[in-house]
Amino acid sequence: MRRTSKDSADSARRITRRGMILGGVQLGFATVLAMRMRYMQVDQGEEFRLLAEENRVNLRLIPPARGQIFDRNGVVIAANEPAYRITVVREDAGDLESTIARLATLVELDPSEIERAIAEMQRSAPFLPVTVADRVSWDSVSRVAANAPALPGVNPEVGLSRHYPHGEIYAHVVGYVQPVSERDLARYEDPDPVLRIPRFQFGKIGVETKYEDMLRGRAGSKRVEVNAAGRVMRELDRREGEAGADLQLTVDTRLQDYIHARLGDESASVVVMDLEHGDLLAIASAPGFDPNKFVRGISYDDYGALQGDERAPLVSKTVQGFYPPGSTFKMVTALAALEAGITGPGNTVWCPGHLKVGSRRFHCWKRAGHGHMNLENALMQSCDVYFYEMALRVGIDKIAEMGRKLGLGAIHDVPMSAVGEGIMPDKAWKRERWNQEWRIGDTVNCSIGQGDVLTSPLQLAVMTARLATGRSISPRLVRSIDGVEEPSRGGEPIGLNENHLRWIRAAMYDVSNNRRGTAYRSRIIAEEMRMAGKTGTSQVRNITAAERARGVTRNEDLPWNRRDHGLFVNYAPYDNPRIAVATIVEHGGGGSSAAAPIARDVTLQALYEGDPPVEAYPTADRDRIQELQENLRQRRQMAPDERTSRA
Repeated sequence: MRRTSKDSADSARRITRRGMILGGVQLGFATVLAMRMRYMQVDQGEEFRLLAEENRVNLRLIPPARGQIFDRNGVVIAANEPAYRITVVREDAGDLESTIARLATLVELDPSEIERAIAEMQRSAPFLPVTVADRVSWDSVSRVAANAPALPGVNPEVGLSRHYPHGEIYAHVVGYVQPVSERDLARYEDPDPVLRIPRFQFGKIGVETKYEDMLRGRAGSKRVEVNAAGRVMRELDRREGEAGADLQLTVDTRLQDYIHARLGDESASVVVMDLEHGDLLAIASAPGFDPNKFVRGISYDDYGALQGDERAPLVSKTVQGFYPPGSTFKMVTALAALEAGITGPGNTVWCPGHLKVGSRRFHCWKRAGHGHMNLENALMQSCDVYFYEMALRVGIDKIAEMGRKLGLGAIHDVPMSAVGEGIMPDKAWKRERWNQEWRIGDTVNCSIGQGDVLTSPLQLAVMTARLATGRSISPRLVRSIDGVEEPSRGGEPIGLNENHLRWIRAAMYDVSNNRRGTAYRSRIIAEEMRMAGKTGTSQVRNITAAERARGVTRNEDLPWNRRDHGLFVNYAPYDNPRIAVATIVEHGGGGSSAAAPIARDVTLQALYEGDPPVEAYPTADRDRIQELQENLRQRRQMAPDERTSRA
């Protein structure tokens, strides 16, 4: 049917109207889309760019270089050295067992390390590298690099690892580092993220752990581009970290090395203290151990041997070993009596060889007795009865007060592990510790450094330093941090009567320089270097009345671990004190025979800052000293590893 012109016009109007409606809808949609695009690209553009960047870029930490540790003369005692390792990326390795088998033909692999590495790969993301061989040689790295096409996923890497060039002589002082453990992380409420880097090295004992936060430094970072699977595609930029602070200690490596050589096979310790600033010039404990073995991962056999050694090489005897001070304590008893006005230099006590207190006899070391003893002679000849009597007159509380004033029974602030307090007992201590009342016999025992009195070599060195100077000098082990010197610890006047101190010093001088002194055989001949000192012998077993009746068994006839400890404390030069020394030889048998000769040799080595002339020694000792010095010169020419293997 033919359409009329009217129908055509109506149809055209309807089409035009629909087109306008559709066009309006499209225009509205386009407007909304444009506004949304503007909102996302302009108003929220920065936020979306950051989101996109975070999806595309990862931030990774770069371990900082650990601060180095030096001795007082700038000798490196804890260094960083390049350490080569080989890592494997599981997803790139293909057949993991086959790849490791091929790697084992080029590099010696520890089966236990391989087991550990495979276990770590199983619980880690497949694209993360896992170390399968650590501290490998450059030759091994070269072989791996040359065979890279046949070793998919295997990568040689280089980093820094701790090294202790002087081996055992600083093991107890500096300590060592090891990979971070969960126990280490638990020390921090919010651990530094760098501590979570695999195999990151962390201070475990000694200065390494006490100054861990300073030595560690601050981590650097790098931005790397990763794909959807998280694999690194390229490095975008890098910000290097901040190296840890360098520490300079107060110790002298030459002196520390000499002491270890001089001690030889003894189980012993020596502390040498400077009397101007309190610097510890040496703080040596023997036997020692090689800290490098702990850094690399010590074997069960090696660790078991160290733990099972009756001479306790893992223990720092200078600060962790506590011993009855024996007769080295007699200066404390004497000063307490002098300060209390109980006695004077001319007052005497009769020594018949024992003192009877109640029903018990307390014996002097000299069975026949010393006769009339004044202060000077009592210290010079180490008469026990004189100090028994002084202690009964002055009482334990004043003796303990004097001991603490001289540095005993205190934890001294040195950055070493397990620094102990020892025991300086008094009446209140016994009530608190044992819920018992103090007895008069306890006072008698303590008066000569036996009974409950326990001191460390470090405390005895501090005591001697304070006697020599009259100041409250304290030990300093860290001399400077990043070149900034630490405060001196020379101390202020201790508040003791100077005349009393002079009398004590004069008696200590006679111990070493009077023919009747207990350390006369270990005297120093050089007039300007002469020392003042005091011997000590501390018992580790009870002597029964029956044994005394038949004769006390000689130390050399006893098993090693039942012999007496030998002690000697001294300062020098007498007229112008520069150093104080404390020496303890475990189960050495006696202070005059075991400890005094070592202390004399160490004192001269420290004063001359090297090998002293043989003329400084008594004539009878000169041949032995020349032989010792020659042996030490040969030792110094050896590498530390060679010294350890010869020991």
